[in-house]
Amino acid sequence: MEFDSNAGNGRIVNTIIMPVIGIVVLAVLFVFAILVWSSKVTDEAAVTSQSNLLREAIQLQLDQVAKQQEGAAVWDDAFFRAERGLENRDWLRHHVAAWLAEGYGHSRSLILDSDRSVLVVYDRSGDTGWASEALLNALKGPIARVRARYINSFVMTPSGTYKFQPVYRNFHHSLFETGVVRIDAAPYYFSVTAIAPDLHTIGADREPPAVIVSFVPLNSLTLGRLAEMAGLDGIAATQPTNTRPGMADILLKDPGNTPVVRLNWNPTQPGSAMLNRLLPVMVILALAIAVLTAVLLNYARQSTRRLARSEAKAVYASQHDSLTGLPNRDFFTRMLTQALAAQTDERDLTAVVYIDLDHFKDINDTLGHAAGDEVLRAVTARLRGVVPPTGLLARISGDEFAMVLSQCSSRALIEYQLSRVQDELIRPVKVAGTELFVSLSMGAAIAPQDGTGAGELLRKADIALYDAKANGRGRWSFFDPAMEEYVQTRDNIARELRRAIDNDALAVAYQPQLSSKTGKITAVETLVRWTHPERGPISPANFVPIAEETGLINDLGLWVLRRACRDAHLWPDVMISVNISPTQFRHPRFIDQLIETLASYDLPPSRLEIEVTESVFAGKDAAVLNVMKRLRELGVKIALDDFGSGYSSLSYLRRFPFDILKIDRDFILPAGDSAQAQAILRTIIDLGEALDMTVVAEGIETAEQMDFLTSIGCERLQGYFISRPGPAEEVAPMIVSGAIDSRVKMSTGRLRAG
Repeated sequence: MEFDSNAGNGRIVNTIIMPVIGIVVLAVLFVFAILVWSSKVTDEAAVTSQSNLLREAIQLQLDQVAKQQEGAAVWDDAFFRAERGLENRDWLRHHVAAWLAEGYGHSRSLILDSDRSVLVVYDRSGDTGWASEALLNALKGPIARVRARYINSFVMTPSGTYKFQPVYRNFHHSLFETGVVRIDAAPYYFSVTAIAPDLHTIGADREPPAVIVSFVPLNSLTLGRLAEMAGLDGIAATQPTNTRPGMADILLKDPGNTPVVRLNWNPTQPGSAMLNRLLPVMVILALAIAVLTAVLLNYARQSTRRLARSEAKAVYASQHDSLTGLPNRDFFTRMLTQALAAQTDERDLTAVVYIDLDHFKDINDTLGHAAGDEVLRAVTARLRGVVPPTGLLARISGDEFAMVLSQCSSRALIEYQLSRVQDELIRPVKVAGTELFVSLSMGAAIAPQDGTGAGELLRKADIALYDAKANGRGRWSFFDPAMEEYVQTRDNIARELRRAIDNDALAVAYQPQLSSKTGKITAVETLVRWTHPERGPISPANFVPIAEETGLINDLGLWVLRRACRDAHLWPDVMISVNISPTQFRHPRFIDQLIETLASYDLPPSRLEIEVTESVFAGKDAAVLNVMKRLRELGVKIALDDFGSGYSSLSYLRRFPFDILKIDRDFILPAGDSAQAQAILRTIIDLGEALDMTVVAEGIETAEQMDFLTSIGCERLQGYFISRPGPAEEVAPMIVSGAIDSRVKMSTGRLRAG
C-alpha cells in the first residue's frame, strides 16, 4: 500500500501540531489572565492593608485623646468637686473643660454628675446649644460602660470599706471609652472618662462617678497627622454617602452604628504597577512564542515523512524478534487469538505447536553465542520453508519457537506437517565451517478438542513439549489429559517435597559395605527415603528427578548430608558414603556447605565418601576438577558410582582423582555363571589396584557372586545378600557388634580359610 505523505502530513498537523498551538495560545491567555487577576488581588490586599493601618492610626489618636483627658479626670480635687455638683460648676468648667481645650485642643466638653445630669457644657466659642438630646443618646452606651467599669473596680476590704482598685488597659490610668460622633453635621473624636480619685481610694460605699466627655474635631489638622501616622496620601473627610472614584475609603460610625464620616485617600496599587512593568515583557514573549510556533509548524511538515517511516519501523520492531524477524510472543498470542476467533467451520482443526531445539545450550557453551545465533537463523529459514500459507511461525524465547497450523482437515494432516518440520533438520547446519546436527522436540495442542482459548492451548502445547523431551527428545507429542495430570502430580510432589525438607519429614536408610578381608562392616551408604502421609512410600527414582528439575536437589542433598554426618557419630570406625547429585556437586557453595556440615557434627573429613556419577562432568571438566582437588585437600574420599555404565569412564579415571570405584550392578548379576562377566570384573578390579583405588561391588544377591568377588580381590561388598538398607537404629547394632547374617559369615569364613 502506497503511503500518502501529504495526507500524512495533514493528519499529523491536525492531530498534533494544531492542538499544541491551541494549548500554547490558551497558556499565553491564561498567563495574561493570571497576571491581571494577581494585580487585582494584590491591589485589593494593599487597600485592605492600608485600611487596617488607617484604623490603627485612628485608634492611636483616640487613645491619645483619652490619655490627654486623663490629667484632668484622675484628680482628687476634681473628684470631690464633681461629687458636690452644681456649686463647683464654674470650677470644673475652668479647671477641667477649659484646661483640656487650651492644653490639648479638646474644643468641646461635657461633664455629667453621678446622676447623669449635665453639670458643664463647654465650647470655646461659648455656644452651649450643641449638647443636644441626640448627642447624649449617641453617647449613652460609652457613658454606661465607663460608669459600670468604675463601680466594678471597688473591692471590699476586711474592715467592710471599699477600696478603689481598677484594672487599667494599655498604659492608661483612667477608665475610658472612645469613638467618633457627629455634632452639628461635623465629625468629632470623643473620649468618655470617669472622674476618679488619684490618692483617696478608700470609701464607705460604691457610688457611680461623674464623667467627662471631651471632643476633638476631625479637621484638616487632625487628618494631616492621621495621614502621616498611617503613611497614606491625601486623606479627606466626606459625607458618609459620598464615594469618590479611584479613591479608597473607610466608613466611621458612632456608638449607635450610625454613619458619621467617610475617609478617602489615594491608594497605592502595587499590583497595577507590577502589571504595567510586566506587560511589555509578556507582549514580547507572546510574539516570540508565535514565531517559535511558526518554526515548529514548518519543521513538523518537513519531519512528517521521517516520523511516519519511524513509526512503521517501531511498530514492526515491537511485534517481531530482532534476530530472526519472526513474530514475538505478544504478537503471536494476538494473532493466535484472531485465528481462533476467525475459525467458523467446526470440522477444521487448529494446531498450536511449541518447538524447542534439543541441547541448544551445549552449542552456546562450546561454540559461543554468535554460533548459537547463526543456528537460530538457519533453523528459522528452514522452518519458514515448511510452514503452510495458512500457518504462522514465531520465536517465543531463546531456542523456543511456536507454530500455528490453521484450517487442518484432520490430525493426520497435522502430523504430516510436523514430520516435514522434523525432516528439514535431518540435514546438518553449517556454522563457521562446522557441521552441526540439530534436532528438535515438539508439543502440540489441537483446537477445539484441547481448548478454544489461546492461553489454554499454549499451556497444553507446552505440557506436550515437556512430554516429548522427557521421552527421548527429537520427537513430537500431542497433548493428552494424562500429561496434565502428570504435570500437576509432579508440581504437587515438588511442593510437598519442599515442605518435607523444611519440616524434617524425610528419612535415611543405610546399607552396609562388608570388607572381604576382615568380614566386618567398614562403610555404609546413605539412601534417602520419603513416606508421604497420604501417598505412602515414594521411591527416590520418582522424587529425586523431580527435585533435579525444580531446583530442590541442593536442599535435598544438603539435608541427606547433614543427617548422615549426624548419625555417623554412632559408628566411629566406619566410613559414611553419601550420593551427591551432579547439580549439587557443581553448586558454587557446595564445598562451603560441606565444610560447615562436617564442622557442625564434628566429623573428620577422612570418614566421608562422596559418590558421583560420570554425568557430573557434563562439559565442565575444569570446574569439576577444581572441586575434586579441594575435596582431596580436605581429606574427603571421592567415589565414581556406576562404573562401567558410561562410554567414557576410563578417560575419567585417568584425568580425575577418584579414590573409589563402584562397579555397576549390571556386571555383578551374571557373575555367578558368565565367564565373560567374570573376566570383565577381574579386569576392573585389576584396574582399581593398578590405580590404587578401592573397588566396591554393589548389588550382590547370591553367595556365588560374593564368593567370586572375594576370590578375585574385590575389597568391599554391598548388596541384599549382605544386608538390606535400614534405618540407623537397625544398622547400628550390626556395625557395633559385627553381627551379620550366618550365611554371610559362612561364605566369608570359608574364603578367609581358603
